[in-house]
Amino acid sequence: MTPAPGSRPLTKKALAQQEAAQRAKARKAAAKRALLKKLSAQPPTLREERKLLREGHRFVAGIDEVGRGALAGPVTVGVVVVDLETRSAPTGVRDSKLLTPAAREKLVPRVLRWAPMSAVGHASSDEIDEIGIIAALRLAAARAFATLEIRPDCGLLDGSHDWLSVPADPVEEEPQGTSLFDFEETPVAVGHPLSFIDGRPLGAIVPSRVVTQVKADLRCAAVAAASVLAKVERDGLMVDFASEYPGYGWELNKGYSAPDHLAALRRLGPSRLHRVSWNIPGSDGVFGETLDLDGLETPSEEVLEVEETVDVEETVDVENAVEVEDAVEVVTRSEPAPPEHVRAVGYDHEELTLFS
Repeated sequence: MTPAPGSRPLTKKALAQQEAAQRAKARKAAAKRALLKKLSAQPPTLREERKLLREGHRFVAGIDEVGRGALAGPVTVGVVVVDLETRSAPTGVRDSKLLTPAAREKLVPRVLRWAPMSAVGHASSDEIDEIGIIAALRLAAARAFATLEIRPDCGLLDGSHDWLSVPADPVEEEPQGTSLFDFEETPVAVGHPLSFIDGRPLGAIVPSRVVTQVKADLRCAAVAAASVLAKVERDGLMVDFASEYPGYGWELNKGYSAPDHLAALRRLGPSRLHRVSWNIPGSDGVFGETLDLDGLETPSEEVLEVEETVDVEETVDVENAVEVEDAVEVVTRSEPAPPEHVRAVGYDHEELTLFS
């Protein structure tokens, strides 16, 4: 590696440490790709959902969110409800991040026919700024559950953090927006309008029991199906918003921190649909914590393609496969800037991930 002009050359020890770190990173990335290949080769099943149903629950809801880490637009939660009579999921159901856009859209009507009940809910960027991302996730989910004919008595949630259950101890003061990465939520204030839907408290709308499972979107069919419904609906909204707010590239980056999106923010400033509490470029950042957007890869760094392929159905989008919860770390090199809107780099599921 050639040192920058004017900088002190690296010692042999420093070079050896740097090379060792790069090898360790490559081994970690290879291990994650191997795990992804193993998981994605097996379609999700209803094994976990049926286990919960046999414990005495009448309806189990698979729940997944989309847009948690976007800089603009709503956060969206999909809900797919199953019971003991529900048959295996339609062929092709996978975590939405493993599917091409066309495959996701084709699955939607099949999922709607298959599931006894399903719904999608949203919380706007203004609501995220007002109550924080965790409470906004809960609000979006509650809006979805409020449309169901019957309240499921159990929810199966992707990940290890239960953001759906209402905190036991509400507070008297409104929260000042919570960090994207901070699970220590400040509860929404007592009597806050966004803690109710049509006069009903959110705790009376969402399932009374919530079970979390890491990688449930890969393993559990109801959760995977919920991710598909949420992804398709939110993507459609962002495409529509792109025509209303041109210049940000939302039709492709869907509001995530793509290099061209960041450049547009610095050039145009935030729109009405940006989450200004996150201190994004062009925002005053009054609330919340700063996202180090300047530390993200710039357009002059091209993400190298992962050469390994994933041996699954043709509907699987291998390039997007590195976007799973524990995202594969990628190696970069200096190259000419890619065409505008080709890639989007953003925060999703608490990781720096890739979007096509």
